[in-house]
Amino acid sequence: MKLIISSIALSVLFFSSCQQAERKNAIPVQDTIPVKLMPLTATGEQQIIEATGVFSTDDETLLGFKNGGVIAKILVKEGDAVRKGQLLASVHTSEVDAKAGQVRLSVEKARRDYERASKLYRDSVATLEQLQNAKTALAVAQEDLKSVGFNQQFSQIHSPVSGFVLAKLANEGQVVGPGTPVLQVNGAGSGQWLLKVGVSDSQWARLKVGDKAIIQTDALPNDSLQAYVFKKSEGLDPQSGTFSIQLALQGKPAGKLASGVFGKSKIYSQGQTNAQGWRIPFSSLLDGNGKEGYVFITEDGKTAKKQKVSIQNMEKDEVLISSGLEQAQAIIISGSPYLQNGSAIRVQK
Repeated sequence: MKLIISSIALSVLFFSSCQQAERKNAIPVQDTIPVKLMPLTATGEQQIIEATGVFSTDDETLLGFKNGGVIAKILVKEGDAVRKGQLLASVHTSEVDAKAGQVRLSVEKARRDYERASKLYRDSVATLEQLQNAKTALAVAQEDLKSVGFNQQFSQIHSPVSGFVLAKLANEGQVVGPGTPVLQVNGAGSGQWLLKVGVSDSQWARLKVGDKAIIQTDALPNDSLQAYVFKKSEGLDPQSGTFSIQLALQGKPAGKLASGVFGKSKIYSQGQTNAQGWRIPFSSLLDGNGKEGYVFITEDGKTAKKQKVSIQNMEKDEVLISSGLEQAQAIIISGSPYLQNGSAIRVQK
């Protein structure tokens, strides 16, 4: 009896050890990762470039003095309405006035010398050369007087337009050099409204003067303003690191705008893109460096494949891919962070 029980116990232990060995040698089943796909379709659609900037007018003017000096008076403040020809500021003119006095005395002396030389020439005492020299000296003195009068005139700043003072850039008593901006004015909306935006070099190259645009601003929340590319800068702005584009409004805005108001624009390039491209969500791009990146695609609906792609442009929530997806039918847009090349996937609807 004991022998039978021992045999049964040994059999149970042997069977249990075999099962454990089988479990250890079993190949684990790889977990499938749920993903979502987006079908890919090559596109040559019109390019839309989004850019932001601030409004201004084409008649904004920086005003300063022709000659430097100490500012005597500034008669306006920021936001003041001004009329064309109105006196806005002046500098102390003591130095210019003294110079003008000297020149007037020089003119009087030159005139006396010329009159004396004329009489002597008629009496055959002075030569023709002496008469001509006296005449030339008088002409030079008269031109100097005109120059001083011009400088006296521009010792004051008068408004060139009827509009508003946008900025006051200096104060009374301040010493300013020739041409230093003191005030900025515009024409109260009588000029052309412009939205000045900055774009990248690749975007600048695609845009042409005349391209259409749509502008939105919180100042006119219910309006979409029609505009067009009015001017392209020919150089890089060193402060912003972008190229400047000026968008001109078509017609007058329905509401009131002011210089400095923020605006958002969508610019539509004239032509269609000749190169084949694909638009994909920005979130599906991995390890992008501005020119290249990676995405996950699937060719059989069961396995993920990491694919290198070339980036043509980035536009807010989308990326335009120029190459790398020629053979792909769909791109994985959800679940990418959990994937590796060759990961098993389960497509979710």
